[in-house]
Amino acid sequence: MAMSAPDLKPIYSGKVRDLYEVDADSMLMVASDRISVFDVVLSDIVPDKGRVLTALSTWWFEQTSSIIANHVISSDPTDLPDVAGDFAGRAMLVTITKPVRMECVVRGYLFGAAWTEYQASGTIGGFEAPTGMREADRLETPLFTPSTKAEEGHDMPLTKSQAVELVGSELYERARQSSMDLYEFGASHAASRGLILADTKFEFGLRGDDLLVIDEMMTPDSSRYWPADKWEPGSAPPSFDKQYVRDYMLATGWDKEPPAPPMPADVIVNTRAKYIEAYEMITSLAFSDWFDGAQHLR
Repeated sequence: MAMSAPDLKPIYSGKVRDLYEVDADSMLMVASDRISVFDVVLSDIVPDKGRVLTALSTWWFEQTSSIIANHVISSDPTDLPDVAGDFAGRAMLVTITKPVRMECVVRGYLFGAAWTEYQASGTIGGFEAPTGMREADRLETPLFTPSTKAEEGHDMPLTKSQAVELVGSELYERARQSSMDLYEFGASHAASRGLILADTKFEFGLRGDDLLVIDEMMTPDSSRYWPADKWEPGSAPPSFDKQYVRDYMLATGWDKEPPAPPMPADVIVNTRAKYIEAYEMITSLAFSDWFDGAQHLR
């Protein structure tokens, strides 16, 4: 494609990703090295984070394409617009869809916001739950707990009836079933690699009547991964996701309102290492090879 960086029209800049218009049917999705916790974008970046998100999403999209179609056209730099070299490895050419305004969260374990809710009300995502559960307990059956997809501020949990009212019963069920199928596949593969996929979220978009999974997939930003040999119910397992950064920020006494305190150099280095380790454990690929390998989908 004969197109230079200045020719790309910015469409949207989110907490982590920036979107650029390519043509009427496609856009460039670029994963930055920004990191956000508690819906606040931190002032520090994590080097190579955007490449990890793109590499791992590309891998998962390819692995799950028989479950549901996705929006990726290509992650191969030779297929992308002739943009600044810094985009290489961080950009995907994707099909434009109409986003479904519902975050699709699947929880296999009781942790994070679900644990907080359970302690307060005995429910998980508004669903009744067994009494006497401990933090990080495995749920007997994974739960689909949708939330709003907020343009700004915090996503808010939705009951089933609220979600159905928001997107319609037919679309809700399609998104729910696809989310559950994807989680089952992802959790099974993670287990084979010595990892627990505790929870994750998916986003979907419509291309005509076709439902596509979009944005990212089962990355350390959208998911919670634990080493299986370190999991012990009743305690918080170490993680390969940004929980490490959340824990550091909370330890500073930060009130979760912007601006956030800066991250020390060792926290940045350790976060980068955790993201790369997650990629390599899940895919059995060397992250250094991502820069050389051509990645084609569809």
